Amino acid sequence: MMRRAAVLGHPISHSKSPALHNAAYRVLGFDAEYTAVDVDEPELAAFMAGVRREPAWCGLSVTMPLKRAMVSEVDECVGAAAELGVLNTVVVETGVDGATRLTGHNTDVTGIVNALRNAAGLPTLHGVPGDGVTLGRRAAILGAGGTSAAAITALSRLGHRDVDLFARDESRAAEAFGAADASGVRLSLLPYDSATGSLAEYDVVISTLPPRAADGLAAQLAAQGSAASSGDVPPVLLDVAYEPWPSALASAWSARGGTVVPGLEMLLYQAVEQVLLFTGNGPEKAPRVIDAMCDAVNAPRRG
Repeated sequence: MMRRAAVLGHPISHSKSPALHNAAYRVLGFDAEYTAVDVDEPELAAFMAGVRREPAWCGLSVTMPLKRAMVSEVDECVGAAAELGVLNTVVVETGVDGATRLTGHNTDVTGIVNALRNAAGLPTLHGVPGDGVTLGRRAAILGAGGTSAAAITALSRLGHRDVDLFARDESRAAEAFGAADASGVRLSLLPYDSATGSLAEYDVVISTLPPRAADGLAAQLAAQGSAASSGDVPPVLLDVAYEPWPSALASAWSARGGTVVPGLEMLLYQAVEQVLLFTGNGPEKAPRVIDAMCDAVNAPRRG
């Protein structure tokens, strides 16, 4: 029986996940097809009822706006998903009694950790919390949406204990503060409008903003001129948005001499963890999976 897997979200046509997953399944010899399915919150419960009835399913990737809503559709959340109350991965298994069991995971955390570690020339980690190797002293996050919670947890696993959050809508920061409490991080909430003049003070900045949402900030950075003329040394930026690429923020950051980690890197590393979960393979297969995924999206192979 050919297995089924998919990425769910709305909108979803831009997703690169099918290319990543199908390339990995081929190299692993795993007989499965991975597709993109447009599902919005009102349709989620009915869709998941169908998943429980169909034994071919092995896993689901979950993107916006379903990462929190999906929690009520699974039987159990484990690891970072349990800490955060937000998931991006559902593993579908059949028990000895023939019943379908759905387990929620959050591989976004590992995706962020490994995207930053790879940019710093450090070895990647699979299925482990982290080794506490920090990437500088100060860290900041742009945006208070669902991905900010994963970013806070990832920074904690990189050894950061103090994180500043620049929020466009401070009323949405509850998830972020929950993640900070669970991770032992002291989180400071700052006005988004104050970000432009202070970003150079950080060593690592993670933008969790949706595509084009940071265009105004990018224009302000571009208007400041080059880092050489302003005296600021730009930090490392991970921009989780990857379509279109380069984003306006990434372009402005690079023009100022900063290091940019594309959102595709996070997508790739979180997808590796999903593939290992869906196929039942261990981390020893991760290098082959990473190579296949890099080839599928024309990304450079890892060292």
